[in-house]
Amino acid sequence: MHDGIAFKTLGLPAAVVVTTAFASEARLQSAALGMRGLEPVVITHPLSTLTDEDIDSRAGEVTEQAVQIWLGTQDRNTDAI
Repeated sequence: MHDGIAFKTLGLPAAVVVTTAFASEARLQSAALGMRGLEPVVITHPLSTLTDEDIDSRAGEVTEQAVQIWLGTQDRNTDAI
């Protein structure tokens, strides 16, 4: 979240990717650090036990969401996940 906030502060688009286990913490951190609108892109937890192919698949599931964030075209829903 800190890197994402740093990018946003510089006016750069940022899509912060976290797993489901860390989604709530990511939202709390962004709010505490004054960047309440920076919603994370959330993928299924865990990652550490997956193969490279499985990780690629998980990344593919959120690619469109990340691209929309970078382009500023995503409708943000803070109640999601």
